[in-house]
Amino acid sequence: MDKSNVLIIVTVISLFVSLFLALFLVTVKTKYKTSNSLFALFLIIISMDICEPLISSLFDRPSNLGMLRNTCAFLQIPVFYLYVLSVCYSDFRVKPIHLLHLLPFLIANVVLLPHFYMVDIASKINFIINRQSSLELKFNHILIHIQIITYIIAVFMILKKTKKLYLENYAGTSINSYRWLLQFTVVLAVLYLIALFKNIFKFSDYPYISDWIKIGLIVFQLFMVCWYLFKALNNPGLFRSVDSKLQLVSDIVLEEKKNNPQTTENEEEFNAEVMKLKKYMTEEKPFLNPSLTIQDVSNGTEIPVRELSVLINHKLGQHFYDFINSYRIENAMDILKDATKNKLTVLEILYEVGFNSKSSFNTAFKKHTGATPTFYRKSL
Repeated sequence: MDKSNVLIIVTVISLFVSLFLALFLVTVKTKYKTSNSLFALFLIIISMDICEPLISSLFDRPSNLGMLRNTCAFLQIPVFYLYVLSVCYSDFRVKPIHLLHLLPFLIANVVLLPHFYMVDIASKINFIINRQSSLELKFNHILIHIQIITYIIAVFMILKKTKKLYLENYAGTSINSYRWLLQFTVVLAVLYLIALFKNIFKFSDYPYISDWIKIGLIVFQLFMVCWYLFKALNNPGLFRSVDSKLQLVSDIVLEEKKNNPQTTENEEEFNAEVMKLKKYMTEEKPFLNPSLTIQDVSNGTEIPVRELSVLINHKLGQHFYDFINSYRIENAMDILKDATKNKLTVLEILYEVGFNSKSSFNTAFKKHTGATPTFYRKSL
């Protein structure tokens, strides 16, 4: 079987799977409709890109529609960027301002107007034959690589900020979602890096190498999408979005210093708030709620959210996430020490103290005690 046949077979399989998954995402009933729709759109745009070998085998002439399909590659990473925003922020909505993400796509097509879109078929063929010396295509390839690098960096920055906001304001176990969304972004970045090398060979004296890399990319892309969707669909509650209006504590502290540069910290007031907070935590045990947020603690202590966030995340030097987990672990340690409860399994204990994930419980327990729950129980 020659290279062209392999490429077409792999393309057809990848197209079928990607489009089937896209159809499933837009039809399935879920509260994550926006996220699902954006990821489905991402899959459709990728499908338009990878179907090039199939289109080339069916049509031997370049066309405006075919070139427009090629430039749709400029829409891939912006749509993924919007998808990440929709996953990370609970109040995300698609707005008219997001149309600005179309600019690279529009620029790429405007550049092609004089020497491709507005010429006859013979000129189009000549344009494609001499593509290695085409300034327009070289410009577009440089533009798309700049776009990819910019958006990938932006996605990493969003994930970093969202994770920090989550740690400062929530005490659930959904922090794992950001870790594997980060992993997916890293894999996607690698995919685009490989595509960069493919394009370099495309404009070199060894275009056949580009074709073999394309086959590998299509297969890699197919497995990547299937892995991501398998993970997401098997964990429908994995993502717990944060409110985009939340501020990082570092920004709050900086803002307060700017507004009140002469303000000195009141030690008595600080100690009173700490005592009030600790009393509430030990008496009311809010940490037993696996979905506890800083707003819940604020309501219980009657300390404003902003002040409470600064108190825990800045003055006490702990993320809210770790602060709450420390109480959960202390409670778990008491249960493990209690001889009357030695029949309780570790799984039963973690649910009882407010965790809903064994991996999160083990990680937090080892961070707090230096040992796993099982080893700790045996050592008593």
